[in-house]
Amino acid sequence: MAAVPEQMTAIDMENPGGPEVLQPVTRLVPVPGPGEVLVKVAAAGVNRPDIIQRKGFYPPPPGAPSIPGLEIAGEVVGLGEGVDEAVMGQAVCALVSGGGYAEYCTAPVVQCLSIPETLSMQEAAALPETLFTVWHNLFERAYARRGETVLVHGGTSGIGSMAIMLGNLFDLTVIVTCGSDEKCDAAKEIGAAHAINYKSQDFVEEVKRITSGEGVEIVIDMVAGDYVARNLQCLKEDGRHVTIAVQGGLEATINMAQVMSRRLTLTGSTLRARSVEFKGLLADEIERNAWAFVEQGKLRPVMDQSFPLAQASAAHARMEAGAHIGKIILEI
Repeated sequence: MAAVPEQMTAIDMENPGGPEVLQPVTRLVPVPGPGEVLVKVAAAGVNRPDIIQRKGFYPPPPGAPSIPGLEIAGEVVGLGEGVDEAVMGQAVCALVSGGGYAEYCTAPVVQCLSIPETLSMQEAAALPETLFTVWHNLFERAYARRGETVLVHGGTSGIGSMAIMLGNLFDLTVIVTCGSDEKCDAAKEIGAAHAINYKSQDFVEEVKRITSGEGVEIVIDMVAGDYVARNLQCLKEDGRHVTIAVQGGLEATINMAQVMSRRLTLTGSTLRARSVEFKGLLADEIERNAWAFVEQGKLRPVMDQSFPLAQASAAHARMEAGAHIGKIILEI
């Protein structure tokens, strides 16, 4: 194993702005703390929170680096205090609080998952953020049960495609919304039972038609804003509404009498600022319940396009253009 250098190339920014503010910089290689590993990064996932951070609206949590990047894959090349030496040299993917757009990144060992031979490094880097997020919100916050129907907005995004695939593996019927007929076709190829073009169809009326007027048990909402009231119209009695992003606005006006009379549950979450202990428990639950599907090749991320690390700005521009289907990756 090659010696770890003192310095590395990373992507960072001096000031918030457009994709062009992302520039290669030289930084010190981070030192793993207690319970952490140092990973030589082979690939890093690009996610919507990275874009929000770049624009100045999603600062890293205390203690996290300013370097963007919430998921990585690579080889363990350093161990912090208390980490089993058997981990050294392992190929892992990990959920991190930041620092992924770099040649080296530290990660709590409890947030790492071993990469099976069925996955490339690029595919492995595309899994943690979406898998952790969808698992937590679909199964832990929305209490999804076999046989239920779920409405997911953004069906061809990383989150949307993961929700489709996990839903199919756990016997859920997944309805998605997309912004074009081409994306609707792509979502159905991924495994969506139904795909609604929200630009040409009223998704509330389409959900009612698809479900014969009954509605869905769960809505996974990435839009918020004025979508919330419409989402509630899609829910059955005792339905669960989970907000995981606010791309359409921070505030919503809803009819609370409807919430009470139909016994609806509204919840939401953000994952980045949660404790290492919580994320470790989540990783353990995923390893026990879903990782076998990854090892068997039954759960693979939908891949869009890879960019060299130095072209992180181009990767962000592609995500913001909205034409991507699946995950965008940086290769280091």
